Amino acid sequence: MSVQDRLQALGITLPPVATPAAAYVPFVRSGALVFISGHIAKRDGKAWPGQLGTDMTTDEAKAAARAVAIDLLGTLQAAAGSLDQVARIVKVLSLVNSSPTFTEHHLVTNGASELLVQVLGPEVGAHARSAFGVAQLPMGACVEIELIAELK
Repeated sequence: MSVQDRLQALGITLPPVATPAAAYVPFVRSGALVFISGHIAKRDGKAWPGQLGTDMTTDEAKAAARAVAIDLLGTLQAAAGSLDQVARIVKVLSLVNSSPTFTEHHLVTNGASELLVQVLGPEVGAHARSAFGVAQLPMGACVEIELIAELK
């Protein structure tokens, strides 16, 4: 099954690359690697606010992380020309807006990790990753994720 077939089966339409909100570019290619800038969780086109351990559940934030992964794939497609040109997702870095006592950052980040494997397959989508709790994110977003991919 092709990447496009998997996206269609999941009912996912990739968005166009978002305009950066500050002084940075959406992605940088260096050799075979593509570094995708951090994408915040959005719902209905606006920042998806929330703080884990305060006013948001792990399951809600996992859904937000999945939404971020869809946006990241849209940017990766623009960077690569086609998701079929992706050899491997190398690394995912996830920042979770959380209270000092919240400890399920890894479960939130699974929303993105699981989607990457579903869309790209385990050989391409499985990746190294880190998940951190932070005191705040831009525009109060609940999750921000960046990734590094290798192209064919």
